[in-house]
Amino acid sequence: MAVYTDITEIDLRRFLSEYDAGELTSYKGIAEGVENSNFLLHTTREPLILTLYEKRVDARDLPFFLGLMQHLARKGLNCPLPLPRHDGRICGELSGRPAALISFLEGMWLRKPEAHHCHEVGVALAQLHLAASDFEIQRANALSVNGWVELWAKASDRADEVQAGLTAEITQELDYLVAHWPEELPRGVIHADLFQDNVFFLSDRLSGLIDFYFACNDLLAYDVAICLNAWCFQPDGAFNFAKGAALLAGYQSVRALSDAEVEALPTLCRGSALRFFLTRLYDWLTTPEGALVVKKDPLEYLRKSRFHRAVRFASEYGLEKRP
Repeated sequence: MAVYTDITEIDLRRFLSEYDAGELTSYKGIAEGVENSNFLLHTTREPLILTLYEKRVDARDLPFFLGLMQHLARKGLNCPLPLPRHDGRICGELSGRPAALISFLEGMWLRKPEAHHCHEVGVALAQLHLAASDFEIQRANALSVNGWVELWAKASDRADEVQAGLTAEITQELDYLVAHWPEELPRGVIHADLFQDNVFFLSDRLSGLIDFYFACNDLLAYDVAICLNAWCFQPDGAFNFAKGAALLAGYQSVRALSDAEVEALPTLCRGSALRFFLTRLYDWLTTPEGALVVKKDPLEYLRKSRFHRAVRFASEYGLEKRP
């Protein structure tokens, strides 16, 4: 469930009056997502998405998130576009929360993507990286290595409740990544959360990217690693080589990975797996029973982490170096 803050029709109509968006005809909450409250609005002009930014989102980051979407849309990337208010601002307030109106993006996310879908994801990710290369606002990644250390400190004393021996295993893996994390790689704006539910398809073609609320400045190849973890594993936990090869080929058809990025890819995949394991573990241990939030299984990413620890070369993910 992703509606944490309720809204009234009276307040919503007052909020809409600050935009050139037509008259409200209907609205409903959207149950997907975990960070913010989202509503689908129908107006006399067009459908829109209303997002109320909850306490886990720092309001000071909103100019980065919303500005990035505007920047990418101007560069031709198909992503939601924040609507300006009459006063020129792109963020207002509703029900005590910062709130924005976002254009509605046609399409649906895929429950069972195939290799050709992964190729399109790779292409779109590289296009995003290039389109954002001149975006001027900076935002550090709060969920990079230092963030993992902080999360683990909050969860390590209860980790063995989830699986015996987890505390020792994750401590060792985190120590390795802290010591070996590559820093001198190409950097830029990354999406950092390009999971299947954040990529829309229409008629089997990618129609757009959504949910930029983890976007930040970090290693570009780390974003590739996040996508390999999100798109290229089977439900039984096995890595799908064909999907990995397709995603990487799609990416490299737009932006070639450097030799250093290729060499670092197994470590970046280990880091990506640990990042999502740790955030899922923390939520698993701290979300109250009965809360209207679907808790995601951290052990899915523990299994992925173990797979990556055995990988020595990027070719094992299906990467073919460009001539």
